[in-house]
Amino acid sequence: MKKITILIAGLLFFGFTSKAQNDTVSAWTTSGDVSLMLSQTSFTNWAAGGENNITLNGFINLYAKYEKNKSKWENMLVLVYGQTKTGTREFRKSEDKIDFSSSYGIKAADKWYYSALFNFKTQFSAGYDYPDDVDSTKVKISDFLAPAYLSIGLGMEYCPNDFLSLYLSPITERFIFVNNQDLANKGAFGVDPAEYDGQGNIIKEGKKAKNEFGAYFRFIFKKNIIKNVDLQTKLELFSDYFDNPQNIDVNWDTMINFTINEWLAANFGLQMIYDDDIPIKDKDGNIGPRTQIMQLLGIGISYKFLK
Repeated sequence: MKKITILIAGLLFFGFTSKAQNDTVSAWTTSGDVSLMLSQTSFTNWAAGGENNITLNGFINLYAKYEKNKSKWENMLVLVYGQTKTGTREFRKSEDKIDFSSSYGIKAADKWYYSALFNFKTQFSAGYDYPDDVDSTKVKISDFLAPAYLSIGLGMEYCPNDFLSLYLSPITERFIFVNNQDLANKGAFGVDPAEYDGQGNIIKEGKKAKNEFGAYFRFIFKKNIIKNVDLQTKLELFSDYFDNPQNIDVNWDTMINFTINEWLAANFGLQMIYDDDIPIKDKDGNIGPRTQIMQLLGIGISYKFLK
């Protein structure tokens, strides 16, 4: 598997460097948008009750494509960070995402490409579980590079037009990193946990990395569906050949942008994740893998560019 990873990384590097050395202005297409979204609720002498609330989210979405002759190199970077404050509580993280993808393809047939894909996901800062009891201590459940996901694969990509892409790789290696020893000792995000003796002392630290080998599928749709309304959705599926391949990891991320004028926009986002390696405790105390759902809605300043 390591040889396959090195081969794929080499192909990506060779393709990227060769294109960078021979690029022309006309071969590049770039676009992006930067947004700062705010939502607020405030109460003064409100008989029905309620708590003041403010949420601030920042978004950066960048895209660059080089296409010439039979070669195509695409890059996408999504950065999201947000915080929210309710009542007298401290600011808490509401959103946190770093997602970078790069793919290099060589045309195989009409609308089909042999393609090598690189994807990296992590977050900016620590995340915490806040207990219902305000006097209890918050518990760290994630951190920068804990987790981090690195995927490298070879496959085929179908691109019938500029707004749709289907990618399938039967040869994908995925690395999961947990660069926080306390979380690694707990076996967070599927890594091997620490081993303890009879007195509860650690005799072997938990592993901070895990690799998986399997099949990967990605669907991307990005289009202006009606005037001033842009839809972008990405669905990713991964199956580990050697560890419960029937339990497919799902990551589905959708963003709808409503343009009000040149500088003002509203955003609606929805993300759904299912990972069989991530146990989650429900309100009844039961622990197991579950569908994770996050949604957001905000209005604020937005700037788009296209070249």
